[in-house]
Amino acid sequence: MISSLSLSVSMFLNTLTPKFYVALTGTSSLISGLILIFEWWYFRKYGTSFIEQVSVSHLRPLLGGVDNNSPNNSNTSNGDSDSNRQSVSECKVWRNPLNLFRGAEYNRYTWVTGREPLTYYDMNLSAQDHQTFFTCDTDHLRPADAIMQKAWRERNPQARISAAHEALELNDTNSTLGSRGGGACGCATAYILLAEEEATTIVEAEKLFKQALKAGEGCYRRSQQLQHHGAQYEAQHRRDTNVLVYIKRRLAMCARKLGRTREAVKMMRDLMKEFPLLSMFNIHENLLEALLELQAYADVQAVLAKYDDISLPKSATICYTAALLKARAVSDKFSPEAASRRGLSTAEMNAVEAIHRYLLEMKSLILPPEHILKRGDSEAIAYAFFHLQHWKRVEGALNLLHCTWEGTFRMIPYPLEKGHLFYPYPICTETADRELLPSFHEVSVYPKKELPFFILFTAGLCSFTAMLALLTHQFPELMGVFAKAFLSTLFAPLNFVMEKVESILPSSLWHQLTRI
Repeated sequence: MISSLSLSVSMFLNTLTPKFYVALTGTSSLISGLILIFEWWYFRKYGTSFIEQVSVSHLRPLLGGVDNNSPNNSNTSNGDSDSNRQSVSECKVWRNPLNLFRGAEYNRYTWVTGREPLTYYDMNLSAQDHQTFFTCDTDHLRPADAIMQKAWRERNPQARISAAHEALELNDTNSTLGSRGGGACGCATAYILLAEEEATTIVEAEKLFKQALKAGEGCYRRSQQLQHHGAQYEAQHRRDTNVLVYIKRRLAMCARKLGRTREAVKMMRDLMKEFPLLSMFNIHENLLEALLELQAYADVQAVLAKYDDISLPKSATICYTAALLKARAVSDKFSPEAASRRGLSTAEMNAVEAIHRYLLEMKSLILPPEHILKRGDSEAIAYAFFHLQHWKRVEGALNLLHCTWEGTFRMIPYPLEKGHLFYPYPICTETADRELLPSFHEVSVYPKKELPFFILFTAGLCSFTAMLALLTHQFPELMGVFAKAFLSTLFAPLNFVMEKVESILPSSLWHQLTRI
């Protein structure tokens, strides 16, 4: 029986003409081409593969599978985008207005977890900031200032701290010398360094900053009287102004951290009035966070109206604080089910659009870096670290935020095609954020438009069958031989199995089975 079956198959293959193979390959190519056209049309309209959609939505539940798709999974594709990526220098890095204290906060994280929360690149940027704000060209003329000028360039934390103590000792023994030539500011900057890096608690840091304030105000008054006497005095006054503003700002942050929020707000407002031109310090962002803690939403709106300048690159604090105020008006009654039925109201739409302006991927919370990249993970971490509690306080705000995030990221990388207001990550953020954030943080990458597997598979199948059809049409005899050889090889395992079965089973039983 098996031999007769093999014989019949062999006879069937021998009777096939080259025209049959031409028709077969041509038909296969046509069918695969139609499937490719349909898949491409469905992908352009709905942003996913039809075959994949059917298998995930209908076949997998029938087979007992679990859909592991999540918004995060769609964001794992990196691609080879290095050739098109802008250099890191084109991404402006900003000083984090709410950066923590190294000694009292960052070091505690290292003691507890054994991990370094700050990268070398981040700390190097801070060292450059310190040299810019706390030194000037004439520091070498005053011993204490010369020591601090070297201290800010030191990489070793203990070396910096030792240099600060040395500057304080030298300043105490040579106080009369430091009062000449516009005044030495090494004493104030030494206290700043010790408050930032040596103090292990915020209370200790505040005490050191108060000492720095006393010394800094004396330097500021002396240099203010001499600022018009020459370029070097003007540079000293500019440096002394930066030192004084930094000290007062950090004192306000200490008060905020120690629970004296109203005092902190007053200090920040006074500082902004006294030095209105020093917007580079972004003190208004500290003020916004403190006002949110007091739930003074009217004052928050007034600050936003003043600093929400469309001509400037907006920060997450500005965008999300505006979104929080808009969400506050609708979040307590917001329901995604009701919104999907009736659509979004004008107020809800305003809140959603405000959230979309800075929507980023959900990540686990880590300590914020000392510098941030706007629209990058670094800024998202810094914002969430301080402002998440304010969102939690407004009933339903986090629910609205989550629904907005979930709805938009479900369609990534195609939210814009769906008409959603969504600004993707700038191309350069990935490289800069990898430098700013520790290695244990997985940097978010905006997913590229990649074709689904089934479209690529269908395109390959269509191309392969079209090539076979062309070759069969051009060389029918040769392709016929190849086809017969392929089919014979394909049926060889089946023939082998059938022969083994026939040899094992009795001939009478096999005869009865074939009759059935």
